[in-house]
Amino acid sequence: MPGVNVKEPECIGCKICIKSCPYDAIDFDDDTKKASINDKCTVCGACIPVCPEDAIVSEIEIVTDLSEYKDVWVFAEHRDGALAKVGLQLLGCAQGLAADVGERVCAVLVGHQVEGFIPTLFEYGADIVYHVEAPELITYRFDTYTKVMVELVRTYSPNMFLLGATHIGRDLAPRVSRRLNAGLTADCTELTIDPETKLLKMTRPAFGGNIMATILCPNTRPQMSTVRPGIMKETEPKAGASGEVIKMDVEFEDRDFMITIREIVKVPRKMVNLEEAKIIVSGGRGVGSSAGFKVLEELAEVLEAEIGGSRVAVEQGWISQDNQVGQTGKSVRPDLYIACGISGSIQHRAGMQTSGIIVVINKDPDAYLFKIADYGIVGDLHTVVPLLTEAFRKELGK
Repeated sequence: MPGVNVKEPECIGCKICIKSCPYDAIDFDDDTKKASINDKCTVCGACIPVCPEDAIVSEIEIVTDLSEYKDVWVFAEHRDGALAKVGLQLLGCAQGLAADVGERVCAVLVGHQVEGFIPTLFEYGADIVYHVEAPELITYRFDTYTKVMVELVRTYSPNMFLLGATHIGRDLAPRVSRRLNAGLTADCTELTIDPETKLLKMTRPAFGGNIMATILCPNTRPQMSTVRPGIMKETEPKAGASGEVIKMDVEFEDRDFMITIREIVKVPRKMVNLEEAKIIVSGGRGVGSSAGFKVLEELAEVLEAEIGGSRVAVEQGWISQDNQVGQTGKSVRPDLYIACGISGSIQHRAGMQTSGIIVVINKDPDAYLFKIADYGIVGDLHTVVPLLTEAFRKELGK
């Protein structure tokens, strides 16, 4: 696979490159006095300019003519006979990006007997739907889906390609980007267009969420990004909207199937659907224990809400990881988010700050979450929440 390599004849064994590598990805052979690149290499390129003999080269293809790359693509993920919400959310985001660069919004629909989703994709903003239909695509597999995506991109040359940061998207996107030698920014929280360069500005939390990094991809195409469900807001569908359908046939060979799915076993469990919840009651360190969450659960039951929590609550074993809200959990956008005993670290705020109405309950008046709250109550949640529960119960007739 293309990457960074050392041209042995030119290498003089000066070891300057070893000091420059932040990933310990350069080995040195004491016998041959030559450097070599190991599998820790991330192709960051830090070693290339420091080599005095130009012995280190990158085999990543640099795109010199970007004019042939057009349009903003969105992967229309689907599961169990329904389109994933994140794809519709990304179509809304793609409309703004496409307008800023004068291009079209395209949905990529891959599967078997999925043509019924096409009208919905048009209604949510797609100008074009690339449709690949085959029995081999009835269930997601990284080998077949990667082959399809790579062939589509190489045939139609998109400028940008957006995928949801779901289990499927996080598995598929890096495989596609690697085969295409394209840049990929994962778990983005914001996507905008640079007004001067027209490059996609991909912003994501970095260094544990302590800073926000904006990443550009000037030399390769497509510009690829994954975005968590709930970060972007889907637009209102336009009933009866239509567009162009481009069908592409893909032929599979035996070597394309690296895995065989013999059976899909679904383990029954209580589903936590935070990304689509209208109301979330969330708890943090201030809840104090798993028993403390029962107070929140009573409020959630009255409001028909989902239970969420901070990373601390998960690490303490008070709630399941499926309930975690934040950078390392789920990004949510409910109409109402009630945060109980959560101070408001940047990691947690990154996952809930786009909620419609934010209510914060905390006995610490200096808790950071109060700064983004629409309503704040300074007090002990174990006193305040039961009072709210009773008030809502009476108001809602429960």
